[in-house]
Amino acid sequence: MQIYKILRAAEWQAFKMAGKTTGAPIDVQDGFIHFSTAEQVRETAAKHFAKEDGLVLVAFEADAMGGLLEWEPSRGGALFPHLYRELLLSEVLWDRPLPFEDHGHVFPEDLA
Repeated sequence: MQIYKILRAAEWQAFKMAGKTTGAPIDVQDGFIHFSTAEQVRETAAKHFAKEDGLVLVAFEADAMGGLLEWEPSRGGALFPHLYRELLLSEVLWDRPLPFEDHGHVFPEDLA
């Protein structure tokens, strides 16, 4: 199962340069890296990145994350994937721009 991380352009660049990341400021504050499933990521974008442009959607394989990926209740009791370790660039499946247009963020049509 693929899971997704939304990063601001500067966060994505820093991740690529370092080869690893502890995530965005909210991730560091919370002590884990927040991810969303395909069903959750649009709401995540609308709620936490409203009207932000210059974002990057990054995909990962949940099963490859190991035992430090936990599924925990969040919005409305839904289970969200949270990673309790650094995220490695080698774990990235793909990345795509996540532009913002008048009607909201534009997600890849083949989001699985």
